[in-house]
This record gives sequence, structure tokens and C-alpha cells, in this order.
Amino acid sequence: MRKLQTQGVHHITLTGADRQTSIDFWEGLLGMPFIFDQPNLDNPDEGHLYFDPGDGRLITIFTNETRTPDPTRTPTEPGCVHHVAFNVSKAVFSQVVTRLDERGVDHSGVRDRGFMDSIYFKDPLGLLIELASYKFFPPEGCTHADVMIEAHRLRVARGDYNIAEEHLADAIELLVERRQQSLSADRSPKNPY
Repeated sequence: MRKLQTQGVHHITLTGADRQTSIDFWEGLLGMPFIFDQPNLDNPDEGHLYFDPGDGRLITIFTNETRTPDPTRTPTEPGCVHHVAFNVSKAVFSQVVTRLDERGVDHSGVRDRGFMDSIYFKDPLGLLIELASYKFFPPEGCTHADVMIEAHRLRVARGDYNIAEEHLADAIELLVERRQQSLSADRSPKNPY
């Protein structure tokens, strides 16, 4: 028996309302370029809009001009999508509250998640959207996932409740030490003062 190894998210497709509501939200609020559209090849009564969330992958939306936005929270029972999270830079994140408030969009306010900051709000169809900003940059040649697994191991070993910035800093130090060689025989911390 062998795995079907994935290599990242190819795209996420959501059911939208009308075309303009989708364009206004995904491009007009979240800044995702609207890169192409075509009919839904499985349902000729629907459009299929494609947006770039910032990493060259795709968020796609099925639209139908007979559907209207319904802001009622989408279902959260088992098997349903709870929320979709998008990465934003620290500079953008520092502006999120102001920019959502300017539009009158209800939101959760900033939430400290230990390894990232988050804010939540609903799209015009009730889907919970999270904008998240990592509190760290991974070392060269590493991913955020590399740092997170090391931080998790440190957290568990120390008996801490959740990942905090100390775990991230120590994980980054460990990754750099493993990945980057040094001419020093002793790489332990020193006090040069």
C-alpha cells in the first residue's frame, strides 16, 4: 500500500452568489487579482471565477446570477468548512482593523495565537475568513512548517500549554544550527561583554 503524496493546495472552490459580489469581495476587499473566468464545466447555469490569493495558487468561486448574498454563518457541523485563512504581512495586518472598520465589517478584533496574530470576519455569504500574520520568518531554506514542528516539540518537552514566541525563537536557533555549518567548534551561547 502506498500514499498519494500531496504537494500543496492546488485550489479551493467555494459556492458564491452573484458574479459582482464575488469580485467585490475577493478582489475589492481582499486584493486577490481576478485572473480568469469561464462557465462551470459541470453546471452551465453557473460561472466559475478564479482569483490569485497571493501565492499563485487559486481560489475559485461558482457564481449564479439568481443567488443573492446571505450573511448567515455557514454550517460548522462535522464535515463542513469552519473557516478559510489567508496569510498577510505584518504591515498589512497592522491595518486590518482600520480597513475593516472603514467598511463597517464586523470582526473579532486581533487574536494572539502565540505563533501568529489573527482576525476573523465573515464574507458576504457567511463564510468565516481569517487573516493571519506569522510572528516569525523561517530561516533561509526552511518553511514555516519546519519552524512550527520544532516549536511544537519544544513546547511539549517543556510542558507548555501552547506555542509562544520563546518556542519560535528557540526553534529558529535549532534550525539554523542544524542547517548552517560554522567554523566554530563550540556554538554555545557566549557573553562577549
